[in-house]
Amino acid sequence: ATMSGKKKQSAKLAAETAAPEGFSAMLGSNFNYPFQVLRCPNMKIRSPNFSWRPSSMTMFFLCFASYFLVLSGLIYDVIVEPPSIGSTRDPNTGAVKPEAFLMYRVNGQYIIEGMSSGFFFCLGGLGFILLDKSNDQTALRNNRYLLLLSGLLCVVVAYNLCQLFIRMKIPGYLSSD
Repeated sequence: ATMSGKKKQSAKLAAETAAPEGFSAMLGSNFNYPFQVLRCPNMKIRSPNFSWRPSSMTMFFLCFASYFLVLSGLIYDVIVEPPSIGSTRDPNTGAVKPEAFLMYRVNGQYIIEGMSSGFFFCLGGLGFILLDKSNDQTALRNNRYLLLLSGLLCVVVAYNLCQLFIRMKIPGYLSSD
């Protein structure tokens, strides 16, 4: 008896993709030992009737909000508990002035500094999302140009303000003096 062409191809494919005999035998026997002693429970799990599926924009907002909180340094703020803003004494007048950036410390931040930096990181990310949306062929031409312009504006503003923040934090950073 001969096999049909389709069965021959599937048998050939199975022979080519099969693991070596020694390896599969060793792997199978090692994974079978726990199940000789243990037995899987017979569970009948049903999904609850009240479950609902959130919309895609709800999930986007939750992910973007968590992205903002992580980039803002929420974990650092919870562990170290820095003040919201700092203060410095003016050498000329002796008056105490508020300070938003923890100067000369790359690995430290005030809370307001982290939140504003996280906002500008997210603004840049939103700009890239808008740039991606401007590539949609089904959108109107004017809307595509508006998305393109606003995405570019968000990215450029976020990039330049992040550079300004790092130069305020570390004076003389990347300068050719």
